[in-house]
Amino acid sequence: MRPGPLNAITDVAGIAVGTAEDAARPTGATVVLADRPLTAAAAITGGAPGTRAVTILQDGSVETGVDAIALSGGSAFGLDAAGGAMDALRHAGRGFAMGPVRVPIVPAAIIFDLLTGRSAEDPMGWAAPPWFDLGRRATEAALASAPGTPLPLGNAGAGLGARAGGIKGGQGTASLVWERGGRRFVAAALAVANPVGRVLVPGSNAFWAAPLERGGEFGGIPLPPGSLAEDALDFPFEEFTTGTATTLAVVATSLALSRAQCARVARMAHDGFARAIRPVHTPLDGDSVFVLATGETPVENAVADTARAGVMAADCVARAVARGVHAAEALPGLPAWRNLGPDGRPRSS
Repeated sequence: MRPGPLNAITDVAGIAVGTAEDAARPTGATVVLADRPLTAAAAITGGAPGTRAVTILQDGSVETGVDAIALSGGSAFGLDAAGGAMDALRHAGRGFAMGPVRVPIVPAAIIFDLLTGRSAEDPMGWAAPPWFDLGRRATEAALASAPGTPLPLGNAGAGLGARAGGIKGGQGTASLVWERGGRRFVAAALAVANPVGRVLVPGSNAFWAAPLERGGEFGGIPLPPGSLAEDALDFPFEEFTTGTATTLAVVATSLALSRAQCARVARMAHDGFARAIRPVHTPLDGDSVFVLATGETPVENAVADTARAGVMAADCVARAVARGVHAAEALPGLPAWRNLGPDGRPRSS
């Protein structure tokens, strides 16, 4: 298997991505847009999720397609980004038809970034919450995007205010293409990395996801010897704060999966978080994965195709997490990966 031409979720035909940012906060929104309503599912394993319209993705709910997925900063305030996305899609004539009314279906999830780059004494220094407008702008950008457009990484969209275990987090993406006997399908992921846990091996600038790296996409630094030793896995759980939490991912595949099969892929894709972040799925993380299936490639073997898509999704999620952190730029008081030396400490200026 190999990455697609863009190494991005947009390597899946029919998927577009738009981002919008508010640098003054800093925060943002990312919208993953389908060109038509798609089969979708979600899996949530973190202990503190913030989501909207997720129950409609579960078995037993109405079988309606999903128009887009909205990811946002802002904690619970950021769920307004889905409303902005719905507004933009409504004006574009998109949505579930109920007589003369159209209701766009936009599940959403958020990260906590309210303290990033802001004074702890006045973290909510906005005249009006910006996330409805950010969701609308991100959706309009996705609607206007041309196929083949590279996706912004790092401090983009919902990744602008993200942290990752003490350094700058961010937005990343990755893809894989499977081909055999004339048959081909794609699985890809977009992630917003904002975890409590570390994405780097302690005492180094190597990513936990290094064994999955393709073509030096996040620095080409191998795991250091002894990185799995017990002392490298120690973590100060007693120092948990509310200043950072949650990694989000959207997976897309060209396979014609059912909702139940999408749900299985979503669960498997969470393994990508575990390969890229230590610890993961903690009480303060709201780790969530959404899966979209475009149906371009028919399923020939339900078990094999679903399992293979899940394995590909997990690897893409891990790589997307690392790529987002690798591409991120520092914010005041928050160093980026690019500012670190080989020992994992910020270089002296």
